[in-house]
Amino acid sequence: MSERFFLYDDTVETKTRFVSFMGENQRFDLAIIQSDRYYGKHIVLDIQSNRFAIIGEDDLKEPGYLEYAYKLNEEDAEELRDFLYEII
Repeated sequence: MSERFFLYDDTVETKTRFVSFMGENQRFDLAIIQSDRYYGKHIVLDIQSNRFAIIGEDDLKEPGYLEYAYKLNEEDAEELRDFLYEII
């Protein structure tokens, strides 16, 4: 077996917030991970759908980004966007 080639192998301190809230049409169960990586952006995991994205304020302003990343309709994405604006 050949030697494993790592691009990086770092251990970093993170802060994780678990949040669950009910929107008009669906429940959101999120894990929001904050670290010094990704230029200050957060890793937002949607535990219900097994999807995640690296999100900053610029991503929240990008039309269709949350809809694409989490496979949401416009209404559900807007509820998630409103919440994320409060914490990011």
